[in-house]
Amino acid sequence: MTLPRALVPLRTAAYWRLALSLGLSLVANGAWAVTAVWQVVALGGGPAELSLVTGLAAAGTLAATLPGGVLADRVPQRHLLLAVTLLSAVPVGAAALLSLAGELPLGLLAVVGLLGGVALGLHYPAYSALLPALLPADQLLAANGLEGAMRPVLYQVAGPAMAALLVAAVSPGAALLATAGASLAATACVLGLPLLPVAREPGAEQRHPARALLGDLREGLAFLVRTRWLLATLLFGSLMLLATTGPLQVLTPFALRDRAGGGPFEHALVLAGFGVGGALASLAVASRPLPRRYLTATMALWAAGCVPLLAFGLATHVGVMVGAAVLSGAGIHGGMVLWGTLLQRRVPPALLGRVSSLDFVVSGALVPVSVALAGPLSEGAGVGPVFLVAGLAPPVLALLTVLLARMPADEAAHPLDRPARVP
Repeated sequence: MTLPRALVPLRTAAYWRLALSLGLSLVANGAWAVTAVWQVVALGGGPAELSLVTGLAAAGTLAATLPGGVLADRVPQRHLLLAVTLLSAVPVGAAALLSLAGELPLGLLAVVGLLGGVALGLHYPAYSALLPALLPADQLLAANGLEGAMRPVLYQVAGPAMAALLVAAVSPGAALLATAGASLAATACVLGLPLLPVAREPGAEQRHPARALLGDLREGLAFLVRTRWLLATLLFGSLMLLATTGPLQVLTPFALRDRAGGGPFEHALVLAGFGVGGALASLAVASRPLPRRYLTATMALWAAGCVPLLAFGLATHVGVMVGAAVLSGAGIHGGMVLWGTLLQRRVPPALLGRVSSLDFVVSGALVPVSVALAGPLSEGAGVGPVFLVAGLAPPVLALLTVLLARMPADEAAHPLDRPARVP
């Protein structure tokens, strides 16, 4: 089929070590997402305690992303990836041993989540900076395509399935140990990567690091603020994640348990549904030409991906929730394929790295707030009303964003069948 043919050029041994390390890290992150839930439950915690663990992890990711980008331009990326994989493996391994001994405090689990979030924030810029150094330019599309297919399958299917089986068959401590093992295997892969010199811009050595960082951030932020379609989309993304991330991460397992009698296995099925839907939609969107109304289509896909979340507050059968997860994953990931292409086509190359970092930070700025509020809100208003807001608020916000930002006029003025990039 077309996918294997697309991967034929990727014959560089160093690249496959990097890809394998990424795959193992995705498995570990997906396993943690399930294991942390049931470890909190095993420790007697509920939605509020899970909000603390997941909220600290999200805050760590956001706090580390921009500094991670600076480090990736100044420190050999192999060193950074080694630090990241060890930061993921060692604390989780220690927590696993304490859990198996029955001595794991909830506060320490929250600290482990924070460190894992920091590792995740450092990983993305280091990986993104190293990939073009390992492959020629004409192979980057195939590599990015492989990553896009790996991410939902390993993070949302394989990792959660492994964790759920171990939690159900043995204990959350055993799942934590397997999670740490996957990160340690990723470390072994990174050790096989070459130590490459860091590419620097002319004059970078003479600039003070703090001054260079602030100047770069100011330039990227100025572009963001003056570019209406970009600013409007990122603000919408921030509000969408505020409405949806907390319910999905914190309340889904409790909705499954209380409304459908589900447990770790059913939770893994729901996460797998998100991954399968996302992978299939990504391939489908990528196989078709970019829509002429690309901004409107992106917003429509994201809005459509939120509506199925209503099922988690209304349905009483696991199958309905799994089906809703498939549809939700398809809409969200399909929109992300269009969004990534849009950034590459309409953001000037000299600003693309900074804009990508700001995209991650701005759109995810309210994620810690979302996960922190989900538990208390569900205890006050109930799980159903929280998912009602998560499913219905984003479509309304998407329509307002399209109209207020005059996206149809912007699309008509900047068709993407032109080869040049325009702001």
